Amino acid sequence: MIWQRFQRFMHVFDDRFEDLTQDNWKSIVYRDFSAGLIVAMTAIPMAMGFAIAMGLRPEQGIIAGALACLIGRTFGGSKYQVYGPTAAFIPVIAGLMAKYGEAGGGTFDQGHGFLVLVSLIAGVILMGMGLLGLGKYAKLVPESIIVGFTVGIAIVIAMSNAGEALGLTLSLKSGVLTKLKEIVTQIDVANWYACGLALLTLVLTRVLLKISVFIPAPLIALAVGTGLAIWVLPDKGVLLIKDRFGAIPTNFFVLTGPHMPGWTASVFIDIAYFVFAIVFVSAVESVLCSSMADRLAENRKTPFNPDKEFWGQGLVQAITPLVNGFPCTGALARTATSIKAGAVTPLAGYFKGVLKLLMAVFLASYLNYVPMACIAGILFWVASNMIKPSEIAAILRHNRFHAALMVYTAAMVPLTDFLTGVLSALILYAALRPFFDRIPASAEDALEVRLSPANGGESLLQPVHVSMVEGSKS
Repeated sequence: MIWQRFQRFMHVFDDRFEDLTQDNWKSIVYRDFSAGLIVAMTAIPMAMGFAIAMGLRPEQGIIAGALACLIGRTFGGSKYQVYGPTAAFIPVIAGLMAKYGEAGGGTFDQGHGFLVLVSLIAGVILMGMGLLGLGKYAKLVPESIIVGFTVGIAIVIAMSNAGEALGLTLSLKSGVLTKLKEIVTQIDVANWYACGLALLTLVLTRVLLKISVFIPAPLIALAVGTGLAIWVLPDKGVLLIKDRFGAIPTNFFVLTGPHMPGWTASVFIDIAYFVFAIVFVSAVESVLCSSMADRLAENRKTPFNPDKEFWGQGLVQAITPLVNGFPCTGALARTATSIKAGAVTPLAGYFKGVLKLLMAVFLASYLNYVPMACIAGILFWVASNMIKPSEIAAILRHNRFHAALMVYTAAMVPLTDFLTGVLSALILYAALRPFFDRIPASAEDALEVRLSPANGGESLLQPVHVSMVEGSKS
């Protein structure tokens, strides 16, 4: 059985290409190319923003998003899923870089090398999970924990970028409450021009997306903010990317090996921590995104294969960090945009990856002048789209147990850390479910999850018909 799965997983041209025929190949290729172009233009500023929020360099977000999409589209289990940097990984990778990078007394290369090491291990585990047929179990995480986790991540993202938006320097290793205190004590030296650019980027992105999801709103908002910083506010102390990171290089493909920071018990505990976090996020988010993609695309043919998706995710996590990248997974917003832009086959992902690299090389000299405040504005937009009142209301209507579970997870993720928040919530769910979980009497209290093409964030859950008890979205 395992050998048969391996042989099936290694087939590149499988059922995911069933919609591409000799009769329609021209129109399908055109649709996939158009979708890939639109997503590539949207993805560049988001990838840079995610990388910066993780404590990495902006070009690492570009290469990670492009390479992850090429690998995931080749070996993943979904026809439509777009792979790239996602918000769920921000607290995980940022925490690792803060502890093992420059902020923790090491070097940037050592921090990234440790990230490569744990990502390699996580990749191998994910591939093994796919071969063992464990993909179906990712659907068992209850909706309340997923929503709470999403809200918690949104809070972390917003607080992590508040300093950049205000032109302040906040400590990298501090938690949410400490950051809030630092903002209060430094508010008198805030740069309100930077704050204005952050708000402009946020508002402009949202307004343009309301006009059409096909508009590369983040890229346009970034261009407007950059133009204002260069020509209108050149002497107002607005920090630019080149001021923080130097010039963005165009030699994206740089091999980066793993690094073992030591052989102490604490290091091995951290390895287990970060490996689990990468595996958990990869498994849950990729299966969620694949399931939503099939529903949004109204796929009537072969559905996504969760086991093959685990295999593809494992290869993404094992290979992408080795080439100056970092862990990536299925991106809900970009997948929704790709489908609504006409994507039909995995070719759209290949086009997205290649076009993203080509545009990044062409725009590299201009990206150096992007204000850090505008990057913060993009991430504020992502965070705001992660909190959906409709999904929160649906869980609150379901029953008190899942409502409490959602609130607990949403609070624990920013107050402690990713693993403590999510793992403790899962333990509480398993222990208390037999006593407090009650199936709603009305089907109206159930949840249904579907993608909303008008949204640009990383969490696009909407109320739908699904069993809360099973936590399934299929």
